[in-house]
Amino acid sequence: MTRSEEPKDCVFCVAQSIDEGRQLIVHEGALAYVILNKFPYNAGHLMVVPRRHAPTLAQLTRDELNELAALTQLSERVLTEAFTPQGINVGMNLGRPAGAGIVDHLHMHLVPRWNGDTNFMTVVGEVRVLPEDLSATAARLRPLFRRLAS
Repeated sequence: MTRSEEPKDCVFCVAQSIDEGRQLIVHEGALAYVILNKFPYNAGHLMVVPRRHAPTLAQLTRDELNELAALTQLSERVLTEAFTPQGINVGMNLGRPAGAGIVDHLHMHLVPRWNGDTNFMTVVGEVRVLPEDLSATAARLRPLFRRLAS
């Protein structure tokens, strides 16, 4: 699928080309990029996204899959340095029955976690509690990505 064939309503395809989306991108690779989740479960909630619109791991090329894994590893290092979490949830949901909110463009989530964090608020209270604005999080993470990626 070429850039012109990508679905116009896919948030990950659109994010690469509009200002609002570009402001959330904290690191870019050749075949994938790292973006802040616009509706995070915790501060620092990142997603690693292949540039090419693909719904499953099976549809990624070996190079895309390798970069997705490498950027996930780099994101773990960045989050560990930036937020000192006690744990990190890492994973993806492939298909609506598996919990995917965006079904047709796979993405890897990394969610920093701490003992006693407010994650239950999303489920019980239908609210999200964040100690930091997304623009501040992006400003904190970008220099770490640059340093740790080199």
